[in-house]
Amino acid sequence: MSQIRDITSTITSGKLTLAQVFETLLAGPAPIRFTAYDGSSYGPEDAPVGLNLKNERGLAYLVTAPGDLGMARAYVSGDLDVVGVHPGDPYEGMVLLLRAMRFRRPSPTEALNLMRSVGLSQLLPPSPPPQEHLPRWRRLVEGFRHSPGRDGKVIQHHYDVSNRFYELVLGPSMTYTCALFATGSESLEEAQHAKYDLVARKLNLQQGQRLLDVGCGWGGMVRHAAREYGVRALGVTLSREQADWATQKNKEEGLDHLVEVRHLDYRAVQETGFDAVSSIGLTEHIGIEQYPAYFGFLRDKLVTGGRLLNHCITRPDNKPTQTGAFIDRYVFPDGELTGSGKIITEMQDAGLEVQHEENLRVHYARTLAGWGANLEANWDASVAEVGEGTARVWGLYMAGSRMGFERNEIQLHQVLATRTSDDGESHFPLRPDWIS
Repeated sequence: MSQIRDITSTITSGKLTLAQVFETLLAGPAPIRFTAYDGSSYGPEDAPVGLNLKNERGLAYLVTAPGDLGMARAYVSGDLDVVGVHPGDPYEGMVLLLRAMRFRRPSPTEALNLMRSVGLSQLLPPSPPPQEHLPRWRRLVEGFRHSPGRDGKVIQHHYDVSNRFYELVLGPSMTYTCALFATGSESLEEAQHAKYDLVARKLNLQQGQRLLDVGCGWGGMVRHAAREYGVRALGVTLSREQADWATQKNKEEGLDHLVEVRHLDYRAVQETGFDAVSSIGLTEHIGIEQYPAYFGFLRDKLVTGGRLLNHCITRPDNKPTQTGAFIDRYVFPDGELTGSGKIITEMQDAGLEVQHEENLRVHYARTLAGWGANLEANWDASVAEVGEGTARVWGLYMAGSRMGFERNEIQLHQVLATRTSDDGESHFPLRPDWIS
């Protein structure tokens, strides 16, 4: 009790250094190193990881937007460094910090006194870094959430960064979705090829069939289907840069007679009668309220007996959960996740017969490790292409997402369904036909 009185007395007397403020907010001792621009420090000098608060703007970010948003703003702007790790892949440092640091929540009075003790008497937040998208409540002026126009803007925010930047991070496959590791020893490129082939086999693709790939990205799935299975494929994406890159790649590989990629909202696809539909990494963007229309639309694109493969990030439960501020503002604006149970329910309610589902959670953690390694290896070129702030966003986001998959905070589910005949004829084999 006397220690608490001593801390409170020190706070109110206005004599705290920034390191003392940091120590005051810790729930207990932490084996990390904290240094600040006022010359103060906390923790052992030989700590494997640390934090360096470089200027007053960084402090203002931290105190005016507490939690992950304030930390992200300070880190992205370069006002807060994680010491001992590379910004291209800060995973190891984040793991150590997460294990070492536990913060307590100060009372409003104590928080105000803490700010006054370091010369911050007014809560005037600095302008956020340019990489930050508008908060959700301010985006209301951009139109109905998940309208085609607004969806186009938020997709462009994330995907129209730079094709060259994505080449550096994703590697030759230009595939920005979970890969499939059969043994764990595969290269990232081999694992992405295996993922596409698993999707193709689950869809039972045959030469001469027609495939629709919604949210096709840079066209990896449609090219795989055409090259390996002789399928005629249509891919659609809301990113013009992706569509342009994919169209050029189709020509280079001599597949443009079988493959078309359009810069188009999936809801604007007029063709029907597809033998198969793949949705790989799109469901996260469309909004949970849109699921009935989404799955109903995809069902209507299929021939009777046709197959739909939905591949997306999910939560480990089906409870409504808000997206974190960092992800919503810096990575996937308007993105929403739910559990595989909700997805299966909506597919069934749309008239699809669910045949199979599987969780590839641990595969996505490995995928993100590969992307992080690529960003670290190509850091200078990446910064030259998009700037250090944007490169920091991607390093932080990929490391945090890797941790999320490893800790079972998020998952990745593939759900396979068919458009069953009205008379109940299945058109599906007695046992899965993609397992050799």
